[in-house]
Amino acid sequence: MAKLYDRPVAEAKEGNRLLAAVPSSEFAQLEPHLERVELRLKDLLQEPDERITHLHFPRSGVISAVKEFLDGDIIEVATIGNEGVAGNSVVLDVHFSANRVLVQVPGEALRIETSALLDALDGCPTLRRILLRYSQALFHQVAQTAACNRAHTVDERCARWLLMTHDRVLSDSFILTQEFLSQMLGVHRPTVSLAARMLQKAGIITYVRGQVTVLDRKALEEASCECYRSIVEQYEAAVASKS
Repeated sequence: MAKLYDRPVAEAKEGNRLLAAVPSSEFAQLEPHLERVELRLKDLLQEPDERITHLHFPRSGVISAVKEFLDGDIIEVATIGNEGVAGNSVVLDVHFSANRVLVQVPGEALRIETSALLDALDGCPTLRRILLRYSQALFHQVAQTAACNRAHTVDERCARWLLMTHDRVLSDSFILTQEFLSQMLGVHRPTVSLAARMLQKAGIITYVRGQVTVLDRKALEEASCECYRSIVEQYEAAVASKS
């Protein structure tokens, strides 16, 4: 994983919503331990049952937590972007990863060693509160996604997933292969192709050579199920000023 040095950490933290919500006095305790890193496609951040040595606060891009089954099938259980952090279970005293965690859409993040973050928490009550709230929001995303996979069509789920990615990549265009999207949605590639083709035919997106471009954000929201809004509201609550 490559390090980035072109902008100071203090400026870069504004790209992550959790860190941006932390008071300056608390962030000053974290800043010496944070480093800016590039998130490259398919970078492996955690393996199942592996000790979590670092936390990653994305500024852009998308990190996925996936479950791999004995038959080789891979299904996404959660996505993490600039609204969150990868490795947050350590705040709940769970120090081993339950899933494989990898970069799904390239971007960048602020990385901190687990020990440094935990050492800082006693002096950072706002950060602790935000990270605990974020844990609840992430649990909600996992539960909502499981329900969504059972209750809603592939077209609606595809629109939801594209909306969540669009929120995080800071661009209307991003690289996304059909193979990756089929794994994330837990369906076969022809099914994903059909869903993407329908969105493209409606003028909502273009999808050419693995690159998605969102043309009509409002229409994409209308094509999605209510799960997108429910998940977003939970993340908004995580960084709300009121307890």
